[in-house]
Amino acid sequence: MQENEQKNPELEKKVEKNTPMKEWMVEYVGESFQLAHDKHCEEMKKEGKEPEEWDGSITVEMILEQMSQEFPEFVMALAEENWIRGYHQALTDVEEGEKLYKEEQERKSNSENANEE
Repeated sequence: MQENEQKNPELEKKVEKNTPMKEWMVEYVGESFQLAHDKHCEEMKKEGKEPEEWDGSITVEMILEQMSQEFPEFVMALAEENWIRGYHQALTDVEEGEKLYKEEQERKSNSENANEE
């Protein structure tokens, strides 16, 4: 992500295991991430560098990354649906803006005509 782009703060939220699906997903992503983290730490130690610490918490971003790798069809369908809804909303907003603009122009025109009389 480029520096000037804003990151969605929702991605950084830690996921609580308060439903059966979240419990399963947090455990699954945690196990996968732990393996990758352990491997990364071993490589860092071999290079004589201090490995980064991980507190074991799972964020929304970590789950999204795992889903993107293992179930891209789901993530793409969700992203496409979100894009379509956003695009539809933008078109609706433009139509409403045009309608308000025309109404304002008519009011100005009627006001100018009334002043001339």
